Amino acid sequence: MREWSAMRPRDEAILTEILPPEERVIEAVVARYQRVAPAVTRFARSLAGNEDLRIRLGSHAAAGPEEIVMDPGIFQAAYARQAPVTPAEVALASALHEVVHMVATHLDEPRPLPREWVPDHDEPPSDEPVALLDALERAGGPAGEAMFFTLEDARQEAQNLGVYPGARSVLQDLYLAAIPRAIEQARPLGQFSLACFLAGGGYRTVDDLQRRTGPHVAAALEDARQLLADVSSADGPWATASIALALLAVARLHGLLREATPDETRHMERSRQEVDQEDITTGVDAVRMISPILADAESHDQTRKAAQQAESMRGRPGDAQTGGDPATEQILRVSEAPTVYLPDGQSGKLVVESFPTRFDLFSDRGMAAIEEAGRKWSVGRHHITGELFPLFTANQRRGLRSGYDAGDLSPYAALFLGAGLYERMYERRSLPTRRAYAVSLLVDGSASMLQPRPLPGGRREPWALKAATLGAWTLARLCDDLQVEFEVAIFNRAFAARVDDTEQAYVDRLHATQGALRRTQGGAADRLTRTVNHYVIKTFDQRWQTAERALSGLFWTAANPAEAATDDRRTAGQSPPVSMFEKAANVDEINVMHAVERLARRNTQVRLLVVLADGMTRGSVETLAAAVDGAEVGGTTVLGIGIGDDTVEAAYSRSQIVERPDELTKAMIDGVRSALRRSIALVGGDTWWANESQLYDDPILRRSHA
Repeated sequence: MREWSAMRPRDEAILTEILPPEERVIEAVVARYQRVAPAVTRFARSLAGNEDLRIRLGSHAAAGPEEIVMDPGIFQAAYARQAPVTPAEVALASALHEVVHMVATHLDEPRPLPREWVPDHDEPPSDEPVALLDALERAGGPAGEAMFFTLEDARQEAQNLGVYPGARSVLQDLYLAAIPRAIEQARPLGQFSLACFLAGGGYRTVDDLQRRTGPHVAAALEDARQLLADVSSADGPWATASIALALLAVARLHGLLREATPDETRHMERSRQEVDQEDITTGVDAVRMISPILADAESHDQTRKAAQQAESMRGRPGDAQTGGDPATEQILRVSEAPTVYLPDGQSGKLVVESFPTRFDLFSDRGMAAIEEAGRKWSVGRHHITGELFPLFTANQRRGLRSGYDAGDLSPYAALFLGAGLYERMYERRSLPTRRAYAVSLLVDGSASMLQPRPLPGGRREPWALKAATLGAWTLARLCDDLQVEFEVAIFNRAFAARVDDTEQAYVDRLHATQGALRRTQGGAADRLTRTVNHYVIKTFDQRWQTAERALSGLFWTAANPAEAATDDRRTAGQSPPVSMFEKAANVDEINVMHAVERLARRNTQVRLLVVLADGMTRGSVETLAAAVDGAEVGGTTVLGIGIGDDTVEAAYSRSQIVERPDELTKAMIDGVRSALRRSIALVGGDTWWANESQLYDDPILRRSHA
């Protein structure tokens, strides 16, 4: 980071001109911080002397011995400054600034109250050790506390950022840009405290500040010149507090503090002191970057208590956010979500979560309902598995074209021995045909999948998600039997649920977040609340037995949405978050790209993605088609199944439209079955069955082959 000269050209761009409005939103600010986070972490660990120190962002600032949590709102405030610095410089400098204060602030050392802090007419202090802030409260009142935090802020920056002149210069530019307006609006005591901060931190000389302030303030600064020179070399916060009280005495001598009246009561005295405190903090806060741990005594205590709470809960991630701002929590969640890049160059955030475990509560009823639906819709998993199992068994044994295993003696072994051809005792192996497979099922989870749909005979019932879940269940059992890697995920666009959410917790957090975001983010509130979500029910590496209860619980919810909602209302504190299925248009292409990327990371030769959706993507059909084409070019076979909607025909080269629940489950199972058979046949296993042409009995693959 370069050093800034004292004077800038008048025509040089300032930060707010460099950074367009969309780059000043907090998600972009967090993303920019994350790029410098490793450097900030190394700096913090070096400063604290703790190689295990963790640094993270959170909705509530916290500073403890093992973890520091920084509020991203502090960084966003820095980008609002009109200063001739670049966004990258602000990202690093503001993060270092916050880390310095979080690591270096230690006000807990108790000492006896210094006798020079107490006026001669007061009772002499005892030798009993007291906390620094308690001592300041007695000796200087609210104004003494405010002046102390002002000088301690300056001291820490001077001592700990002095070895980073580039970062110091960025802070100086941010501060200097705000000085003229701050001095113009501040009262005399505010001007004095601001000058103390700037001179004590080494950002401006006393002579320069005297030219900018009023005559009474300039005279006070002259008397305070030596005190301000001592700030940067003060030996800890107790020494800083002594300087702060001495500076208040100078301010009182020059009439900058309000004087007590003869008839002043205790309440009136407290009010007068609080007005002085307000003057001090208002003047300084107009310029400095406010760090919660040094804002005031109350903010300091809250920051420390948040860290203690996290440690008492054994440091689980997120514990320090308890009771924090729900708007910031949601912004951080969106900001830290992975970014998915589309073929047309656009990108979008995707909140990836594990499916809520509370759906396990419906699993017993779901298991029974699955068996009933399988019989009703004639879904024959065992028949399909029985057909494919011999092929996959042979494939796992790396079969030979000749039909002999590597260890089998050739039937002509006697002739070979007689002719002296010992090397031909075993039949020569053909090229190995063992293949590794990965199957991913992606199911639309919007509320429209729970809406009633026509059935034969004129009846209507919500069968879409029910049939899709049955297909997913059957497909999962099929892949598990064949020892094929597979995953199951459901996607929607709504307020994202968490893995441990109950209905009550989900709804409460939704309402709190919506209200907080509307107050702080205005028109961006809806975009930040209704995110694009990808819930993984079963991962590739997860055993099927650990996921089947959640999937069966989802099936029961889909089959009985009204009854599930009633259960949720009755036991909202224990039941699963059924409200997560909000009616909103999905962004299919982002979820497809993420699923394709997950498939591509598997060490498999055959990759198959089945996408099931009931409506048009909220994004672009052209972009969705490009995403599917890119997946196909990359070696992933993508099957698109549409429920009463022809969008799949425009977006997927392999597609099928279904109008009945039995068609849906069969399309899912038969499509995967045919794709797996075809993958083996095309590799060279055609002697295992009659003819490759027999494989194209499925309409999806028949259309693709044509």
